[in-house]
Amino acid sequence: MYFEFCKYRKIYKENGISFLGNSVSLIVIIMTLGGCTSVPLKESGALTSYGKLSAPAGKFEKKRSYFNKDALKDVKTVSITPTSLAASARQRVEKQQDGRLVTNAIDRAICVTMSEKYRIVPFGTPADLTIRAVITDVVPTQPSVAAAAKAISIGSSFALPVGIPRLPFGLGGLAVEAEAVDSKGGQAAAIVWSKGANSFTSEARVSQVGDAYDLAAAFGRDFSKMVIAGKEPGNFDLRLPSAYYIRTSLGGKPGSPICDTFGRSPGVAGMIGASLGAPPSWADKGGKVTASPPGTAIPAGQTRSSVERH
Repeated sequence: MYFEFCKYRKIYKENGISFLGNSVSLIVIIMTLGGCTSVPLKESGALTSYGKLSAPAGKFEKKRSYFNKDALKDVKTVSITPTSLAASARQRVEKQQDGRLVTNAIDRAICVTMSEKYRIVPFGTPADLTIRAVITDVVPTQPSVAAAAKAISIGSSFALPVGIPRLPFGLGGLAVEAEAVDSKGGQAAAIVWSKGANSFTSEARVSQVGDAYDLAAAFGRDFSKMVIAGKEPGNFDLRLPSAYYIRTSLGGKPGSPICDTFGRSPGVAGMIGASLGAPPSWADKGGKVTASPPGTAIPAGQTRSSVERH
């Protein structure tokens, strides 16, 4: 696709057409080439059961899900198991720190979102619900392409009234599976989910996990909202963000002090970094908990945060 893009640029020059001056044509080219990464659903075997999941749904955001509304309606306390990387996903992340940022983004989003309604208790403490998630696949972002895309975007913003979409190649993606189990180990909710970055709404970051990081936070929020509601959202969810969501998105105090284990949202600094194409680590310093492979035993009487730290 890179060579196709260069071919179009050469044609523009040969015909005396400004490459940046014809933003509409460029957008058409991007749409023609395809502006979204397709990430297949992937199972790791970590869920209690896959038998109750729905049939696969969605084209760009794919999912199979199950929610038992009756089992979720009386929940008061929630425990969060630190998210882990399946072996296949871990092999696709070169830097351990990057993997930690992605897993922590899920945990932070789950904790912050759920603490608006539930009382969060330390991992290992009895709770009405225990949340656990496993990243099953990471499609790396190509940093060099992301850098070029961001340079074009920033450069064009000075000359064009219309923003240019991100280049439609080198996009990353993420696949996750998660579940909520009750105090007896019964599955109350579960999801197998995947999504790729796109040219129109995904910020280009110069990092192999730039897209996976942003998608991880979105997954954590969306799954938490589904658990709270006991169902998937409708096709048109037009609700305005709550004051709590705005405050915590800007790095404000979450509903539970336990959420500080995963660090605060990067807030304004994170937004600036994303707009400039900076890697997630530029503004997000992560949390105090590190992810571990599924099935890792925790000594009796200890929480994972007490045995696994940076």
